Amino acid sequence: MLFPTIRFALFFAVVMPASWILMPLPGGRRQMAADQDQPWLIPASLLALAAVLGPLAPWSSPTAVVVLGWVAALGLGGLAIVRWLDLTGLVRWNVFMLVASYVFYGAYDWHFVMVLAGSTVANQLLTTRLHRSDDERTRRLLLVAGVAANLGVLGWFKYKGFFLESASSIFAPLGWEITPPASALLPPVGISFFTFQALSYVIDTYRRRIEPSPLLDFAVYLSFFPHLVAGPIVRAAEFLPQLREPRDARRVDTGLAFWLIAAGLFKKVVVSSYLADAIVDPVFRLPVQHQAADTLLGIYGYAIQIYCDFSGYTDMAIGLALLLGFRFPQNFDAPYTAVTLQDFWRRWHMTLSRWLRDYLYIPMGGSQRGPRRAYLNLFLTMLIGGLWHGAAWTFVVWGALHGGYLAFERWWKSESTGGLEPLVRLRAWQAARPPVSPARRAWMGRLITFHVVCLGWVFFRAPTFKEAVSVLTRLTAIGTGTGVNLVVVATIVVFLASQFVPTDAVGRAQARFSLLAPWQQGLALAGFILVTNALSPTGVAPFIYFAF
Repeated sequence: MLFPTIRFALFFAVVMPASWILMPLPGGRRQMAADQDQPWLIPASLLALAAVLGPLAPWSSPTAVVVLGWVAALGLGGLAIVRWLDLTGLVRWNVFMLVASYVFYGAYDWHFVMVLAGSTVANQLLTTRLHRSDDERTRRLLLVAGVAANLGVLGWFKYKGFFLESASSIFAPLGWEITPPASALLPPVGISFFTFQALSYVIDTYRRRIEPSPLLDFAVYLSFFPHLVAGPIVRAAEFLPQLREPRDARRVDTGLAFWLIAAGLFKKVVVSSYLADAIVDPVFRLPVQHQAADTLLGIYGYAIQIYCDFSGYTDMAIGLALLLGFRFPQNFDAPYTAVTLQDFWRRWHMTLSRWLRDYLYIPMGGSQRGPRRAYLNLFLTMLIGGLWHGAAWTFVVWGALHGGYLAFERWWKSESTGGLEPLVRLRAWQAARPPVSPARRAWMGRLITFHVVCLGWVFFRAPTFKEAVSVLTRLTAIGTGTGVNLVVVATIVVFLASQFVPTDAVGRAQARFSLLAPWQQGLALAGFILVTNALSPTGVAPFIYFAF
C-alpha cells in the first residue's frame, strides 16, 4: 500500500478525517498535561498482541490452536477498545496515528514492522539514558553505541551481501574462500530514511540540542507514514515540537496541500513514467541497440525521470503531511538551474544534503583543518552518501564522482595551488582570457554542472559498472537511432525549461488557487486528475527511492 494507489487513497480518506476528529481543540493545555500520564502503552500493546495471536495464527496448526488464537485476539482487541476510551486528547491522537502508520508500513510486508518497532524502542532507551547521564565519558560511549547499533542494523539488511561478495572477489585469487549469501537480504523499505532520522535524534540529544520525548511521541515521529518510506528526512527538532501542540484544521492551507499533491502526482504518473517507458529503460536495458543521439536522450531523460519521480513523491508527502497539520521542510528547489555542483546539492534532496553536512562533514572536521583536509572530507562525505543510496559499486562511483568534483570546485575557487601544476596552468590560462559576462558565466556553469550530474546519473541508473561504461561508449556511435521522437525531446526540453520559471510566479499561481472557493478547487482538481489519468501509461512503477 505505497502511494499513488487506489488503496492508499482509501486509506488516507479514512485516516485524515479520523485524525481531525481525534485532535483536541487548541488551548486545552491543562488537559494536554494530564494526557501525558495516560497509560497509552496498554492499548497499543494489546492491539499488537491481538494482531499476532489472531490473523497471524498458523492455519496449519490444530483447529483448537487457531480458535484459541482468534478468541485471544478478540478478547485483547475488546480490552484495547475499553482502554482506548480512557485516553484523551493528544495521546489518543498519537496512538491512532501510530497504529495507522504501522498498518501502512505493514501492508507492504508485516515483517518489516518488527524492525521499525525494534529500532524505535532501542533508540528511545539509549537516548533517554544518554540524556540523563552527566559523565562525558559515559555519554560518548552511549553515543558510539547508538550510532554503531543503527548503522549495524542498516548494514546487516542493506550491505551484508555487497561486502561479502566484494571480499569474496578480492580474496579468491589468494585461495581464501568466502561464501556470499545466495541472495541478499531484502532490506525493509525506507530503512535508510528512518535510520537517519533515528541517528539525528540520538546525536542531537548528545549535543544537548533537544531532550528525549516520550516513547509514544518518538514512535510517531519515526513511523509517520507520509515520509516513512522515502523522505524527506525530517529531524526530530523539526517534527516533535509540532507533535506536542494541538493543531487547528481551520488553519491548514488545503490549497497548498492539494497543489503539491496534484503537482507530485503529475510529475510521477505522467512525466517520470512516460520517459521511463519511452527512452530511459530501452537505452539502459540494451545499450548496444542505440546510437549516440538516443543514448544521450536516454541519459537526459533519466535526469528528468529521477527528478520527477523523487520530487513528485516528496511533493505528495509534504502535501499529505500538511493535510494532517504538519509542515515539512522543502526538499527540492529547481536543482537543474544550479551553476555549480555545490549549488546543485543546495537544491537537490536538501534534507539529505543538510544531514550529511551536519552529521558527517562537520564532525569529520569540515574545513577547519586546512584546505586539503576539507577536500578529503568533501570526497569522503559524498562517497559515503553514494554508498547510502545502494549496495553496489556503481553508487560508490557516483559518490566518488560528486565528491571529487566538489573538491575540485572548492580548490578552483581557492587561492591555494596545492602543487597541482596542470590545473594551475589551466587556471592561469582561464584568467588570461578576456573577461566573461556574469550572465554568460552562469549559463556556462549550468551547462557544465548539468552534464557532470548526468554523468553521475549513468552510474546511478546502470545495474553494474560494466553496463554504465557500455552506455557511455554508445555516445561515440554517431547516429540518431530509433529512440528519438519529438514527444520525448519536447518532454525533456519543456521540463528543463520549467526549472527556470520564477519561484514567485509559481507562488502567485498557488496563492490564487488557495483563494478559490472549495467547490472551485474541487472542480479544478477533478479535471486535473482526469487529464493526468488520460496521459499516464498503464500501470505505475514503484518510486525509485523506495529502494533506499
